[in-house]
Amino acid sequence: MRMFLLSTLLLAGTAGVFAQAKKAAPPPFMIMIPDLKDGAELPIKYSCSNAPSGVSPQIQWMNAPAGTQSFAILLHDPEPHPQKSIYDVTHWFIYNIPGTATSMAEGVQNGAMPDGTKHIKNIRGFDGYFGPCAPPGINHHYTFELYALDTKLDLGADATREDAMKSMDGNILGNAVFVSMFKRAQ
Repeated sequence: MRMFLLSTLLLAGTAGVFAQAKKAAPPPFMIMIPDLKDGAELPIKYSCSNAPSGVSPQIQWMNAPAGTQSFAILLHDPEPHPQKSIYDVTHWFIYNIPGTATSMAEGVQNGAMPDGTKHIKNIRGFDGYFGPCAPPGINHHYTFELYALDTKLDLGADATREDAMKSMDGNILGNAVFVSMFKRAQ
């Protein structure tokens, strides 16, 4: 009887510890694009088919990790690898978004912004958004990656995606991903 009672008390105590651990887990860091569903086809409005380079979609996020000082957003097409590089096609890289922000409006302007937010050159060579542009045929996956950083990035005007990723290394508090599909019409 004592052994049964001791086992029951141990199990009850263990269940309490697991319940406390489960309650302590923070909610996940999430990215949402209100006009899109994760994994769905990207509307033409946000693509290169909407001259001259598409409009950036509204992006929202929640549950940023504690200590976030800035955010960075990378939009890239992971299918092609120009010059057989490890890197794929960069459509948009925006960084130093204030750590207090919870969204980016639709149609973000190119170049630096008054709040310190900056762009890195995209595949077309300008500082701003260049919408998905896969050729007709098979859909490409376009990945929006949101990074919560414990610092602001100190990058020069000619910084590349590689420079930004190196600067981010060791400063990432959290990452959230959203995937969309796109191919141009025939």
